[in-house]
Amino acid sequence: MEFRYSNKVKQMKPSIIRELLKQMSDPQLISFAGGNPAADSFPADAIRKFSDELLATDPVGMLQYSVTEGYGPLRKAARDYANRQWPVVSDADDLIITSGSQQIIEFMTKLLCNEGDVIAVEEPAFLGAYNSMCSFGARLAGVPLEADGVNLEALEQVFRDQKPKFFYCIPNFQNPTGYTTSLEKRKAICELAVRYGVPVLEDDPYGALRISGEAIPPIKHFDTTGAVVYAGSFSKVLCPGMRLAFCAGQPDLIGKMVVAKQGSDVHTNVWAQRVCERILTQTDMDAHLARLQDIYRDKANYMMAEMDAKLAGRMTYIKPEGGMFIWATLPEAVDTDAFVKKCLEHKLAVVPGSAFYTTDAPCRSVRLNFSTPSKEQIAQGVEIMDKVLRELGA
Repeated sequence: MEFRYSNKVKQMKPSIIRELLKQMSDPQLISFAGGNPAADSFPADAIRKFSDELLATDPVGMLQYSVTEGYGPLRKAARDYANRQWPVVSDADDLIITSGSQQIIEFMTKLLCNEGDVIAVEEPAFLGAYNSMCSFGARLAGVPLEADGVNLEALEQVFRDQKPKFFYCIPNFQNPTGYTTSLEKRKAICELAVRYGVPVLEDDPYGALRISGEAIPPIKHFDTTGAVVYAGSFSKVLCPGMRLAFCAGQPDLIGKMVVAKQGSDVHTNVWAQRVCERILTQTDMDAHLARLQDIYRDKANYMMAEMDAKLAGRMTYIKPEGGMFIWATLPEAVDTDAFVKKCLEHKLAVVPGSAFYTTDAPCRSVRLNFSTPSKEQIAQGVEIMDKVLRELGA
């Protein structure tokens, strides 16, 4: 039987990252392509301990259906976690537990956009967000990203001329660039959102993974009108397999998300929610986050040192202050697609920067992940990039 796919599905494109990762069954392949947390970052002992305790003392509560908005104690713990450095989630906000941050992006688009409506996005930006938005027939207005955050003049022009339904951004250690939005630009984004009546979806999966520089309050911290919707995630600080995230915003919006979630997956995994709540409230999260920062600082510095030693003068990058990625730019004489293809031939997977743009505009950058590979693999991968550049005449 031939299936006739909807126009919405036709707009979606497969994730090149997922396609590259399909080849990971090859034990010789080194991946700089994914965005997985470091394998030694997971609190496996705590997960095992609390899971066993909860299954022994309250098996029905762990295994039965639950409320759509999320396990009450976890909602409180998530609010406290978000507010651990600054007030972010206010008393006026409500909060929902979701099945990963991807679901928050989907719900925002589903709730606010009709087919053909515009969403403003940083460009380049997270490919998974693009696909989720396009699956509802939204049109994307890319706003150029600079090293200190989105270009404010371009953002205001999009707000004024295209009247987007919301603006999607990742201010901390952005995916794919690793850029961090400055304090001044965070305040300005909030001000523009209020002035033009454009909500902001602030996605913050990496904020706790700062490895250098001074921490900056989220955009949501400066919001007094309910213009900013904050998406927090436990995938990068606990483990992605639990599929836990939270969304904080105006009660009416969160109420609509509850209804949308009832039609999507009824509720988020109860076992994961209850184990997560125990970890947040009964372990030293500050010590855990400090350990994660040490892991990623060590790996990022190692990759940059290897690149400085072997690729200096040919591949440039801006040092990230956290997160999981380095955005590297190739020499003008090197074709990015040819570079990616040859790297793969030499058993190294990297992602072309063009995958993160709303259009097919040329891009000389590649995204490199330092969180997943071992130090030995990082060294080997940089050697492969050196070899490929030489083969391509650089």
